[in-house]
Amino acid sequence: MGKDTALIIIDMINKMDFDGGDKLLENSLPVAERLHKFKKEFKKQGFPVIYVNDNFGLWQDNVSDLLKECKQGRGKPIVERMIPDEDDYFIIKPKHSGFFGTQLSILLDQLGIKNLILTGVAGDICVIFTANDAYMREFNLWVPVDGTASEYNDDNENALRIMKRSLFARTEPLNNNKWQDIFNNPE
Repeated sequence: MGKDTALIIIDMINKMDFDGGDKLLENSLPVAERLHKFKKEFKKQGFPVIYVNDNFGLWQDNVSDLLKECKQGRGKPIVERMIPDEDDYFIIKPKHSGFFGTQLSILLDQLGIKNLILTGVAGDICVIFTANDAYMREFNLWVPVDGTASEYNDDNENALRIMKRSLFARTEPLNNNKWQDIFNNPE
C-alpha cells in the first residue's frame, strides 16, 4: 500500500471553555488516549498527521501560542496528550469544516492523499462537516467509532450513523495492527 492515507485530528487542541465543554471534555478523554497511541503507530509507518483546528480568535498567533492558550482552559489534559509533533501539519480553520477557508485540499493533493482517517471533536459538528466536504472531494473515509467524541454520546452515535450511511465512511474502531485493511477491504 502506498502512502496515500492521512490521519486528520480535528479540534483536539481545545480550551473547552464553552457551555457543554465539561461534558465534551469527559467524553473526549478516552478518545485522546486511544488517539495518542494510534497516532504513534501510524507515524512509525511514515504516514502524515494533520491537525485541523479552530483558531479561538487567535488569528495572528502561531501554533505554540495556540497551544499555550488552550492549556489554560479546562481542555488542558487533552491538549497535553495531543500536542503535535514538529513534523505534523497544523492547519487553522475558521469554521466547522476542515476544508472551508483552509489550505487542506491543497496539502492533501500535494501529499497524494486518497484516504482520510477523520478523528477528533465534536463528532456531531466539526467532524461531520469535514467528512461531508471530504466526501464531496471523493476521499475514502474512515471515521473510527472510538476516535470521535461529542458533548452527548447519542449525538456522536447519530453522526457516525449518518457518515456511514450517507458518506460511505468506514466506522470500525481504532486498531493499531489492522488499520491498513480498512481501505483495502470493502465492507
